[in-house]
Amino acid sequence: MTSSPDPKTIQQPTPEELRERLAELRAARGFLLPHHGVMAAAMPDLHRAYLDMYRAVTLTERRLTPIEKEIVWLAILVTTGESIGTHHLELLRQAGGDTEMAASVIRLAGYAPVFDALSFADGHWRDYLPGLNAQRHYQDGFDRLRDGVPAEASELALLSVQAARGERHAIAYHIRRCYELGIAEEAIAEALGYLMWPCGVNVFLEACTIWQHLIRAKEVEASPLFAVWGEMEGLGAYNPALGGAGPGAFDRD
Repeated sequence: MTSSPDPKTIQQPTPEELRERLAELRAARGFLLPHHGVMAAAMPDLHRAYLDMYRAVTLTERRLTPIEKEIVWLAILVTTGESIGTHHLELLRQAGGDTEMAASVIRLAGYAPVFDALSFADGHWRDYLPGLNAQRHYQDGFDRLRDGVPAEASELALLSVQAARGERHAIAYHIRRCYELGIAEEAIAEALGYLMWPCGVNVFLEACTIWQHLIRAKEVEASPLFAVWGEMEGLGAYNPALGGAGPGAFDRD
């Protein structure tokens, strides 16, 4: 049986304190999800850190405008099947979006696997389909579907969707496109950072690994600030055979 931790290190709330804490959270947001009660009761230190991270990831105003932020969030929610994120639909409306814009974003999210299909056809049937160009045809369809959705927000939304799907070559494609469109690196980082909440840190890690590969390979031109990270050597998971970091995602291909 696992020994109990020192009660001095974990100060659990009293029932009255827990009831008051949960009531405050419900009043602040207008709703309360069940997992808050578990964390607040059993792991109050983790719950405080969780709320701090939630505010930093989802509520802090950074580079994206409110409407851009909610466009990206809607695309992520559709891709991950997160039906519980209904507050983002209200935030989209408050930011100036409507049902038509939401429908366009949802179509874009559903379009993401077309990258895989066209890449497959381009890789296997190019001799039978002269003129087929996977990336060009993918971009043509993307441009047609983003009716009413700003170009930069659409690009960030599809980048986040492809990252959520783990489609590495599509991630690289959209990062290159972001640079071509002049989208700020801070905006790219912010959009990808949203993935930490519904998808986990490793999804964000994989996208950043691909991004760094593009910088190191000179496929995108990083700003001086991001070049400090992008050009660093030795980043990657621990490899005991090497006594340090192993190859990144693209280095394995």
